[in-house]
Amino acid sequence: MNGALIPHTPIAVDFWSLRRAGSARLFFLSHMHSDHTVGLSSTWARPLYCSPITAYLLRRRLQVSKQWIRALEVGESHVLPLDEFGRETMTVTLIDANHCPGSVMFLFEGYFGTILYTGDFRYTPSMLKEPTLSVGKQIHTLYLDNTNCNPALVLPSQQEAARQIVELIHKYPQHNIKIGLYSLGKESLLEQLALEFQTWVVLSPRRLELVQLLGLADVFTVEEKAGRIHAVDHMEICHSAMVHWNQTCPTIAILPTSRKIHRSHPDIHVIPYSDHSSFSELHAFVSALKPCQVVPIVRRQPCWDYFQDILSPRQSMSLIPDSVQQYMSSSSGKPDILWLLERRPKRLRTQGVVFESLEENADQSQADRDPKAKNENLSGHLERQPSHCLLPIKTQLSPDPCSKEWDGSVPFSESQETTPFGFSVHLRSSGNEGFLSPETGEEVGLGPHVVPWRPQDDSAALGNQSAWVGQDSSRSHNSKAALLPAPQFRGPARKYLLTPVNFFQARFSSRGFDQQVEKYHKPLLKCRQESTE
Repeated sequence: MNGALIPHTPIAVDFWSLRRAGSARLFFLSHMHSDHTVGLSSTWARPLYCSPITAYLLRRRLQVSKQWIRALEVGESHVLPLDEFGRETMTVTLIDANHCPGSVMFLFEGYFGTILYTGDFRYTPSMLKEPTLSVGKQIHTLYLDNTNCNPALVLPSQQEAARQIVELIHKYPQHNIKIGLYSLGKESLLEQLALEFQTWVVLSPRRLELVQLLGLADVFTVEEKAGRIHAVDHMEICHSAMVHWNQTCPTIAILPTSRKIHRSHPDIHVIPYSDHSSFSELHAFVSALKPCQVVPIVRRQPCWDYFQDILSPRQSMSLIPDSVQQYMSSSSGKPDILWLLERRPKRLRTQGVVFESLEENADQSQADRDPKAKNENLSGHLERQPSHCLLPIKTQLSPDPCSKEWDGSVPFSESQETTPFGFSVHLRSSGNEGFLSPETGEEVGLGPHVVPWRPQDDSAALGNQSAWVGQDSSRSHNSKAALLPAPQFRGPARKYLLTPVNFFQARFSSRGFDQQVEKYHKPLLKCRQESTE
């Protein structure tokens, strides 16, 4: 894995092992090549900063959820918080890395000084004209792509290597050309060849989608026989493939890479076209920046000795601010406060209690007669709060138990809904809000539904049930208050359901819950008896 944890900071670049990430809290992705995304998958659940093109590829190729992707514009400076409260911040600037679509360098500026992380890049003199690098800013630490940092490895420029490929193709005017590439990169080379030879370049549908995103010339197609230049996966170019291709049409293969590759067939040609900086280019880049220290990104290839004579004197390391230390030492297993603030979810105001189905407890009647067992069972219900059935209650209409006008019916607001006792229900106040889906974090509205409510022992109520059961809440929307039939209070769950939430004291305990239910229903029952007399 070609990534790094930047010491004394909460910054990680191209590093996706949370088990080893330690105090890292801000994660950056330089580009989408597989050696820089090891450990990054659809299960990633931390904010991730990258370029817009890389953000698109993250969603398309790795299926990373868009809620975690933070696309930052290239060439602009962005201020990011370094703690949970925003007291300490840093500035990050993205610079085009000239490596593959979406690849960028990161310039970090903060209490730690100035850090430039190149990722994989191919140096061009125009990079030093970037506003953030052209002002003579002191780079304290340079994380350098040292893939080709070897004086013995002499590479041509990309322009020279492209010219060599053009000359090679001119030698085979009747041949098909197979160009072996990685899944991302060298699209501009393909465009140059198409324009040079006035032919279509045949791509896979996946790569065609990418080049259309990049806004390149309209010279690409997926039709196999439309052109003589074909871009294929570099692993396809082997001896057996060359034999097969040449049986149908004369074919040569070109591998544009600076890596040492064994040629398994005489018609396979390796051209040193590289997307990584050559040694001479690296030396020119470091000489222009004069950083205080150079850290190789490819750790197996040390390169300190090559730049010692052009480095600036090291400066003392600044102390880590207290708020950043607390941020870095906070448990990464818990939801980060900073991330929660970024998402700004709508908080659910849960109120009331959760009830289990009477049908799930065969011995419920025995529990009703045993107060101790009933209290223990209810305590268990209060501890378990399933959220799969959320019913919003806009207004709880509480009747006056001593009112002479009260007829024993329990009124509900016009938007209130009931649920059959075959399901667990969760009562809460909601105003006009929806609720947040646990999968997406988005607000989900609940449409009007009338769910059948079947009293167990009230035949009179059963007779009136057809007036409202199965209708699409027409009764509740056409009247001020939909009146449910007054039940005979034989089951405790029915009493709980018909007890207004705001009747309970603010901090009642499960032990005293039954007493409060009885306290509410006792005067109601008394008034009902008096009215019948």
